[in-house]
Amino acid sequence: MNNDFIVITTIRLTRMIVKIIIAGMVPLHHSFPTQWQLSISHASVLFTATVLTLLLAPTPINCWRPWPHLKPNSSDLLYDSSKKYEGSSEFVHLRYHMGPVLTGNITVHIIWYGRWEKPQKKIIREFINSISAVNARPPSVSGWWRTVQLYTDQTGANISHTVQLGQEKNDRFYSHGKSLTRLSIQSVIKSAVTAKSKPLPTNPRNGLYLLLTSADVYVQDFCGQVCGFHYFTFPSIVGYTLPYAWVGNSAKLCPGVCAYPFSVPKYIPGLKALKSPNSDVGVDGMISVIAHEIAELATNPLVNAWYAGQDPSYPVEIADLCEGIYGTGGGGSYTGQMLMDHDGSTFNMHGIRRKYLVQWVWNHFKNYCSGPNALDQ
Repeated sequence: MNNDFIVITTIRLTRMIVKIIIAGMVPLHHSFPTQWQLSISHASVLFTATVLTLLLAPTPINCWRPWPHLKPNSSDLLYDSSKKYEGSSEFVHLRYHMGPVLTGNITVHIIWYGRWEKPQKKIIREFINSISAVNARPPSVSGWWRTVQLYTDQTGANISHTVQLGQEKNDRFYSHGKSLTRLSIQSVIKSAVTAKSKPLPTNPRNGLYLLLTSADVYVQDFCGQVCGFHYFTFPSIVGYTLPYAWVGNSAKLCPGVCAYPFSVPKYIPGLKALKSPNSDVGVDGMISVIAHEIAELATNPLVNAWYAGQDPSYPVEIADLCEGIYGTGGGGSYTGQMLMDHDGSTFNMHGIRRKYLVQWVWNHFKNYCSGPNALDQ
């Protein structure tokens, strides 16, 4: 066993001890399921079996997810890091809260904030254009989007099949500085939709606004809590209620946090980073975050449609439930089975011309995480 496995196993065993002790003492009304209310004697048997299972398990390779950017709406706060999402869903209660979803053709307008190279823009543009592609080789990005399409509004209308790239706006001179807050992000969007020269169109019904910050820009909570987020603009700031998402390029600030597994945190020694499919660690890491946010914008644009949990201020959404899962067997800290290209790069989906690594999303019919590269499909 390597040192990483021993450390992680120790952490898991500690958590198991705490759970077992609590299980023997806490009454039912403390929200523990009945099966967790064990006597101390039964708990010791369970603990022994768990120890043997963990210690005899083979050492995993390239699969430990560092969980560095926990956030209030993360499913990790509901289930802890030893959960296995795929096929274990009795605790997930994703519900529809009667709000609108994006059933019309979806147009993604991009704001490029900071300095972006042409090849970087091309990788991201091709990913967005791949969402609705019909001729991509399976497993495909469009196959991934079909799970998102399963979600409906109160009339029964499904999320749109069509996701298209709209207009773009360049803000290469950092009009609001190189350190942005969540509110100043809305000011950047306002500048883009009210610009005197080529403003972005305002389409509150089916337009999504994707603000992408370059590697030298810091955003509030970036790296420590989030790699991206979505919300809607406030009319008092922007003049309109527009669904938007922000995603940052983590290449300089925290690639081990937001571009994992193409970069690994320094606090996990011995873990080798995987080769990214488009030879740009920062942008390849952004792709999965962009996919995450677009899927949640489509199903929960005003934060009152599809989510789990009781508090709409911190909703657990369809991508939150599958964060860090890229293939069959994924769950907890295991990424799942992925694909390797001829050049040694790792991916799990084909786009129109490129390959990408994209996290899975929650399938509310099957009640588990789903992706086009699943081995049982």
